[in-house]
Amino acid sequence: MRTVFVTGTGGAGRSTVAAALALAGARRGERVLLLSDEPSEALTGTGPAAAGPDPSGPGSADSGAVGPDPSGPGSADSGAVGPDPSGSGSAAAGPGRTGPGGADTPVPGPTVVRVDSGTDFRHEFLTFQERAGAALDLLGAVPFEDGELTELPGSEQFALLRALRHAAGSGHDLLVVDLPPVRRAVALLALPEQLRRYLRRLLPAERQAARSLRPVLAQLAGVPMPAQWLFETAARWDEELAAVQALVESPDTSVRLVAEPGSEAADHALRTARLGLALHGPAPDMVIANRIVPVGSSDPFLGALSGRQQSALKGWREEFGAVPVREVPHAGRDPRQPGELAQLLDGPAGSTARAVAGNPWTVEDRRAEDGVLVWRLPLPGATKDRLQLVRRDDELFLTVGPFRRILLLPSVLRRCTVSGAALRDGELRIRFEPDPGLWPRGR
Repeated sequence: MRTVFVTGTGGAGRSTVAAALALAGARRGERVLLLSDEPSEALTGTGPAAAGPDPSGPGSADSGAVGPDPSGPGSADSGAVGPDPSGSGSAAAGPGRTGPGGADTPVPGPTVVRVDSGTDFRHEFLTFQERAGAALDLLGAVPFEDGELTELPGSEQFALLRALRHAAGSGHDLLVVDLPPVRRAVALLALPEQLRRYLRRLLPAERQAARSLRPVLAQLAGVPMPAQWLFETAARWDEELAAVQALVESPDTSVRLVAEPGSEAADHALRTARLGLALHGPAPDMVIANRIVPVGSSDPFLGALSGRQQSALKGWREEFGAVPVREVPHAGRDPRQPGELAQLLDGPAGSTARAVAGNPWTVEDRRAEDGVLVWRLPLPGATKDRLQLVRRDDELFLTVGPFRRILLLPSVLRRCTVSGAALRDGELRIRFEPDPGLWPRGR
């Protein structure tokens, strides 16, 4: 399944571009799933102001052509992302085509599933409360009821992770995910790996004691042993997070950046995104320069704005190199009709072909020349004054600008000691010397 995460600067039209990208895929005949926390009518213009296709037509949820997986997002079992009552689970984004006699013939559109973080939070909280009931009773806790729960900050990220977990097995050809702005999007994409590391440290699977020994161990230790359900819950969480991590790290996954050129804030946001994605992934496949005004206007305001935009576009193309920068003209207003949305990314900007491969993190063997192994990590935009590197056992703690990642060393480097590092031409090169006490003889 091809997956495209859409993010960018705040207010640049990320959600609209995500909807247009999903619609472009559906018009090519692909089975498309669009995940967003926006209502479907806000994404696709199918609310009262825009008539969508016949719900029973091709591509609707009832037709089974592009409906979501029964166990996936929007199902009753997921408890996380129910379809919007106004039609989020339908293919309402499909615009009509004018057929013989002037009649509109509905065409397949994407399945739109709204990520409802409030519903997700209440479901997960009540489930955990029920399983932890015995421990909470010992503490004299008064359990919460559904009606008195309000979601906490951070609920949106976990709701989207669960939606991605279900979407990974939905059987669609294309998954388009409407993400929050850049900094939050990078943090979200890094979350599965981080949470799995915490679970392994706090509840290691190998520490589970046999059930028959648990009362004895509890008596010897003087404290109650963690309940078996806690380990089972951790194992389930790890399995679900692993599925999301595999989706994020898949070679068929990329990020599409959306920004409106002409401001220093947009330039800074794209540089930040490029660096964060280089550290955490996935790689960007395209930059959408949205709301481009015409060149050569006689109006002083539009002429000045166009000049700033063209200057920014030149800088973006130089900075992103092989990653294409596609221009989307300013329509004068936000697209509201399905037909307008379909025209927004008409052409190369609506392509989902995998054009740019992510830069590999490679280990270069230079033992014959210099007696070292070099781990090469492309980090475009990184600066020495905002780079920190610490090794601890088999892990490398890497901080680059506002981002931090804890990397597990490749097996060959775990038998080496760090001898130095250098940042050159946007690439971090870490030198490792083989440890004679750990390195196999004869090499």
